[in-house]
Amino acid sequence: MKRIEIINGPNLNLTGRREQEVYGTTTMEEYIGSLRSRFPEVEIGYFQSNIEGEMVSRIQEVGFTADGIILNAGGYSHTSVAILDAVKAVTAPTVEVHISNIFAREEYRHQNLLTSACRGMVCGLGLQGYELALRALL
Repeated sequence: MKRIEIINGPNLNLTGRREQEVYGTTTMEEYIGSLRSRFPEVEIGYFQSNIEGEMVSRIQEVGFTADGIILNAGGYSHTSVAILDAVKAVTAPTVEVHISNIFAREEYRHQNLLTSACRGMVCGLGLQGYELALRALL
């Protein structure tokens, strides 16, 4: 059985409740449950933290045993050298996901530190981006 870890960063615990015009009305827990039911042959782990160091620790924890990582680092995508270094340090391929189209948002979101260390990026397709990243890793 393939094992894919989804790691979400700051404020993504509020998905379904915050800025619904951008992030929708489905909570992350609802979506992950739906994803698990549609892919029963895949072990899908899920981790969310608002704390950068906890995200680094989780990447290191699963990054040598998981078959892939789906990473939505939220605002840390634009600022975190530490998360970039963690992704580069592990062997699991990583696909970056952004629910919104970061290139249609504020200028500072156009700079993304993590993309260079990732196999690919899915951006601006809502929660469906997680499924597309999962399929790419499989």
